[in-house]
Amino acid sequence: MSEPAADLEPLTFADLPGWAAAGHAAAFAAFRRQAAVWGEAGPKTRGLGIDGAALAAAGRAALETATLDDTAARAFFEARFTPARVVPRTGSAFLTGYYEPELDGSRRPTARFRVALLARPDDLVDVDDTNRPPGLDPSYAFARRTADGALVASFDRGEIEDGALAGRGLELVFVEDPVDAFFVHVQGSARIRLDGGSVMRLAYAAKAGHPYTSIAKVLIARGVATANEMTADVLRVWLKANPTEASALMRTNRSYVFFAEQPDLDPDLGAVAAAKVQLTPRVSLAVDRTLHTFGTPIFVDAELPLGEDGETGPFHRLMIAQDTGSAIVGPARGDVFVGLGETAGGIAGRIRHVPNEFVVLVPRAGEGGR
Repeated sequence: MSEPAADLEPLTFADLPGWAAAGHAAAFAAFRRQAAVWGEAGPKTRGLGIDGAALAAAGRAALETATLDDTAARAFFEARFTPARVVPRTGSAFLTGYYEPELDGSRRPTARFRVALLARPDDLVDVDDTNRPPGLDPSYAFARRTADGALVASFDRGEIEDGALAGRGLELVFVEDPVDAFFVHVQGSARIRLDGGSVMRLAYAAKAGHPYTSIAKVLIARGVATANEMTADVLRVWLKANPTEASALMRTNRSYVFFAEQPDLDPDLGAVAAAKVQLTPRVSLAVDRTLHTFGTPIFVDAELPLGEDGETGPFHRLMIAQDTGSAIVGPARGDVFVGLGETAGGIAGRIRHVPNEFVVLVPRAGEGGR
């Protein structure tokens, strides 16, 4: 048996700074939406051991309860969970932020809109230890099935941009700028404003399989900016000011994301993400899905730059584990879903390697979630 990635240190709710004003009503609403998509067995129990069946029992109790205010929601969580600090055995605890971009676009290519966002190819196959072919890197979760049935590494970003998937009708929508398209890939979802005023919602469907490379770190290594200077805004400005170099730089991130259209979504919430529910701004948290059981309430204690001018202040918030990402690795590593549009994007870009404490809420045993 492998060593655990972290220890869970028992706490009391009185130990949590800012717990009394941690946004319990919003967290309860997100938890309740999560519970509505679970079957009887609940989510799959992951590496830290938060029991999926016990979470599902608490979820059933939430579904039998009307919408709660902060006081009642706090009582709900305190009655059904106990807090435990996540103490990583190795590595550091830190937060980043992400958001849902909003762009203009067209379902058909035009003189203005020429950069395609693609649907998942039908020959892309999910792989794991049961079907991964010899020689394919163990980190790859997807492979391409060839005409003879073999599984091989998928095309990477450069090959796809050069036309490896052209002529297959995979184009979902076209946007104006390759840099904007790249940021949609990084964020994993988007709202596209179409002609006539309608809005198209896109969410992550799959990726080519190649590992994610941070092009910001590549620029830092080249001396373009220091780590303290580099933000998403700084990166975007450099890419747009240096289009020739930008194209080559973006290809160093071989990872390529495919999307699916999601109609009839709540416009106040984000896209449907990995845990199969729409994301809630400043409540949904992306986590390492190999370690965290989806739907787990997680209390986050950090100092985040959420002010209008980037001022940093306390962030004591009860969040729900509802998403993941290839760069989200580690037991106390989280990615805060900030929200929608340009303002949220500016805030998300400032949340970079922020130290934090993760406290998971562990379902109480033997109470049937009641």
